[in-house]
Amino acid sequence: MMQYRLGIDVGGTNTDAVLIDENLNIIADIKQPTSADVYTGILDALKCILAASKVDRKAITKAMLGTTQCTNAIIERKHLAKIGILRIGAPASVAIPPMIDWDDTLKKVAVASTIVGGGYEYNGKEIAPFDKAAAREFFTSLIGKVEAVAISCVFACVRNEQEIEAAALCHEVMGSDTHVSISSEIGSMGLVERENATILNAALHKVARTFTDGFAASLKAEGLVNAQLYLSQNDGTLMTMEHARRYPILTIACGPTNSIRGADYLCSLKESVVLDVGGTTTDIGVIQNGFPRESGVAVTIGGVRTNFRMPDVISIGLGGGSIVRQLENGEVTVGPDSVGYLITEKALVFGGEVLTATDLAVAAGMCSLGDASKVAHLDKNLVEKGMAVIKALVEDNLDAIKVSSEPMDVVLVGGGSIIIPPGLDGAKRVITPEHFGTANAIGSAISKVSGTYEKLVSFDKVPRTQALEAAKLEAIDLAVASGALRETVEIIDVEDVPLAYYPGNTSRVKIKAAGSLV
Repeated sequence: MMQYRLGIDVGGTNTDAVLIDENLNIIADIKQPTSADVYTGILDALKCILAASKVDRKAITKAMLGTTQCTNAIIERKHLAKIGILRIGAPASVAIPPMIDWDDTLKKVAVASTIVGGGYEYNGKEIAPFDKAAAREFFTSLIGKVEAVAISCVFACVRNEQEIEAAALCHEVMGSDTHVSISSEIGSMGLVERENATILNAALHKVARTFTDGFAASLKAEGLVNAQLYLSQNDGTLMTMEHARRYPILTIACGPTNSIRGADYLCSLKESVVLDVGGTTTDIGVIQNGFPRESGVAVTIGGVRTNFRMPDVISIGLGGGSIVRQLENGEVTVGPDSVGYLITEKALVFGGEVLTATDLAVAAGMCSLGDASKVAHLDKNLVEKGMAVIKALVEDNLDAIKVSSEPMDVVLVGGGSIIIPPGLDGAKRVITPEHFGTANAIGSAISKVSGTYEKLVSFDKVPRTQALEAAKLEAIDLAVASGALRETVEIIDVEDVPLAYYPGNTSRVKIKAAGSLV
């Protein structure tokens, strides 16, 4: 019997669903408005795709979800868990306490924080022994007051023994059910940014449990009893539900990466720029060897600087629902505010009263949508100025994402891509593939699972070739542990960056492996 994969991606405006067979052929794809409570939208999309495809529910063996829930929780400061923060780094790091530059509205997630003795030098030498007594006292004080704990340690990216010891102590004191996030599993170089990412990960614990349980319940309610469940993560691969509950922060920015993966699948271009245009925002990213290019700089999320793995994506306030205004001086603005998922009620072409970017595209004859007669009265000069604003905004950011002045292929995906004018400067070709509107759900459904190994390695202690081979094996094992079939796992990225400010021959080694689902 043919087996199928279900991919669902929840965006700010639409919830998309796609059904793909075991040969990765697209059987059906649909687009539904995102609901205020998210789950109603998921259920509606699920019912529509099942009705459209008419496949046996029991033949759906894998279901993947891409969601913005974690991003929204941080930005909106809602549904975050109460946490405690332990930093292992006294006396070296006491001058800069945890959350020092956080907004007061977000600082409230921390019930208490402390810095105890311990930590490492850059070369792995102990600054001080781990102060187990002080840590035990702190954990005891948190009992009954918090739902999760974040633990960081100075140079945990070099050695993480003290973090692991602290996590074990936390479970001993507070119980094995307490969620513990440790920085060596989440962030990279830089104590403050790595600690920030770890704090956010701990605070998202409750959100992650809610949306993973909700997704599972939605599928069960529709009779998808044989489906293994996966969450999309922000490197373009998948993780198990349990992994998502441990590392919810890795779901942040999974929407753009799903679209990039979907664009790669639809166009088979190994190197290109992807414009994912939704109802509210446009995300611009780059395909490299079939996967999203990763950001090499610190990333700010909800006002917090972090250094965990994130895609190199530029997001701009431009979408199909972007509100268009003509100012008193005759200038025209497009966005950044949007009617969002209410576009089918508020846009002029759908009988509403708000002038949107979609209305401009219909008036300019670029697409056929809604009732074109409702925008026939628009001044031609207004339409031309509005489209020029959209074109300039896209071209400026297209230049910003490229690493050279050479033109690149540009792939348009997302339901809002109908508003992008033809003939973009800086583009070799502009390609709109079939199924472009649901590329994000397609990217979710066809994704592989991955494992990433990252560590500082001294080539004075271990020869470079030997160290890299060992790191590749570690990455493969991590991918298999995440659910990949070992014989399908491939090394897809190798980074070996010499660190000039370290003594000796030290490099940051980062290896990524990915393979097909078991």
